[in-house]
Amino acid sequence: MSNQTQAIPLDTTASTPGRRRATYGLSDAVTGWLLSLPLTLVLLFFLVLPIVMIVIVSFWGATEFSIYPAFQFDNYEFLLTSPVTYSVFLNTIKYAVITWAITLVLGFTIAYFLAFHVRTLTWQIVLFLLCTIPFWTSNIIRMISWIPFLGRNGIANSTLMSMGVIDEPLEWLLFSDFSVILAFVHLYTLFMVVPIFNTMMRIDKSLIEAAYDNGATGLQTLTNVIIPLTKPGIMIGSIFVVTLVMGDFITVRFMSGSQKANVGRLISNDIALLQYPSAAATAVVLLVTVLIVIGILLRFVDIRKEL
Repeated sequence: MSNQTQAIPLDTTASTPGRRRATYGLSDAVTGWLLSLPLTLVLLFFLVLPIVMIVIVSFWGATEFSIYPAFQFDNYEFLLTSPVTYSVFLNTIKYAVITWAITLVLGFTIAYFLAFHVRTLTWQIVLFLLCTIPFWTSNIIRMISWIPFLGRNGIANSTLMSMGVIDEPLEWLLFSDFSVILAFVHLYTLFMVVPIFNTMMRIDKSLIEAAYDNGATGLQTLTNVIIPLTKPGIMIGSIFVVTLVMGDFITVRFMSGSQKANVGRLISNDIALLQYPSAAATAVVLLVTVLIVIGILLRFVDIRKEL
């Protein structure tokens, strides 16, 4: 009886990816399309089609009692020739720019402190979660909570009067541009903190140490190392804040006492009056404006490195 065993040849190609694809009869391109099909359908039905419908309705006509399908530019002509439209858009841009500037300063400062001055990961997580506590309640509740604080007989005026700082209540604390911007900053600062903090955490600490070793001051390190490397996070946060502020309408309504207006309120008023074609035309103009702003922001940095 022979002690030698005969080697059995194995088919090593049977389990390769190319063999499996050949077995199922699917190419790489077809497999890729099938994998992306569910997300494509979701985006198509919940994003593309609604936008297309809004654009179509913006060309329709309307009377006091009905709307009718048509292809006319009356809505855009009325919108673009009305001085009220330009005033409202300028007011919207003013809110967006001021809120963006304040949230950028606050968001960068908070993110810088968490990323570079808090040494342990545990405390970074704890303090970051502490920043998110206000977001555990709804935007409306957090916004309305400012009204008893800023009112004529509210906590702020009562405290200032008791300290002798003022002799009579400050009227501009509530139902003004100040209260609107204050509410915007309160609501949307976290949208600036998160992307900036995420970007700062990816910065190699050895780069900062190298800057200090080469004689750079703290300000030089900030302006030449940290800020350039944080640009993607700043741009993402800026896009979030600007788009949210420009589309918001409920904050302006409550915090201004219906004395101020932005584009969102203009659309809301048209919908309340059942003037859907006019509201759709305003929404299209607002969408184009926001896309232009986003396009300008994306010219400064490639945020694909952050995604």
